[in-house]
Amino acid sequence: MAIIIKSPEDIEGMRRAGRLGAEVLDYITPFVKPGVTTGELDRLCHEYMTNVQGTIPAPLNYAPPGYTPYPKAICTSVNDVICHGIPGDKVLKSGDVVNLDITIITQDGYHGDNSRMFYIGPPSILAKRLTEITYECMWLGIAQVRPGGHFGDIGQAIQIHAEKAGYSVVREFCGHGIGKVFHEEPQVLHYGKAGTGEELKPGMIFTIEPMINAGRREIREMGDGWTIKTKDRSLSAQWEHMVLVTETGYEVLTVSEGTPPPPAFITGAQAAA
Repeated sequence: MAIIIKSPEDIEGMRRAGRLGAEVLDYITPFVKPGVTTGELDRLCHEYMTNVQGTIPAPLNYAPPGYTPYPKAICTSVNDVICHGIPGDKVLKSGDVVNLDITIITQDGYHGDNSRMFYIGPPSILAKRLTEITYECMWLGIAQVRPGGHFGDIGQAIQIHAEKAGYSVVREFCGHGIGKVFHEEPQVLHYGKAGTGEELKPGMIFTIEPMINAGRREIREMGDGWTIKTKDRSLSAQWEHMVLVTETGYEVLTVSEGTPPPPAFITGAQAAA
């Protein structure tokens, strides 16, 4: 299936969707603390989407071929959970780290997809370093986005930075094209070789969402059919933004008042340019 080049109208719709998706993460941030259950975080996000924003939680009842419908509004991936953790009665405790993955659908059908890492109380040195390196990986991937570049440029930048830090890149899951469809072409790999893959063109919109493990990259799937954990039970981290290829570079669409700023080496490079 071909990569869809978004129209100016679609791009505006995706800007709105991206902002709304990011605002859910802003809203839930004060509630992410020791003693809260992942199910309560899901309930709060679901109510905020439907009652305040008038948006729809995209994961709820989402069922790709071969999967049972996903039962909740968000994904809550704690510690060694790589992705697709199902909210429930798990109580978050001091020292945990959790990824909250939020995707909303606007009334006119556009998807806004993003995720952030959260520390529950003071983090361990390992958890803090893994989370920070993963954030840098995402931004190094984003910084490769420009017309005439290739998807392999994104993957190589992420892989080199992660492996230099002694970490591994999950290969079974990747970023993806997005618009009025939750997951569309292309697949955006978080490893690879520069200069390979499809050429980047203005109007493409996709996610960059590296999943980085503190240990080995192998995964295991839980019995619920959704939750993915590290096989060696090491910590995992993930960050996600939704990115538009512009005529001159890139625009991050999942931006709100509370969005963490880019790393200093990204803003410094932008200033120099």
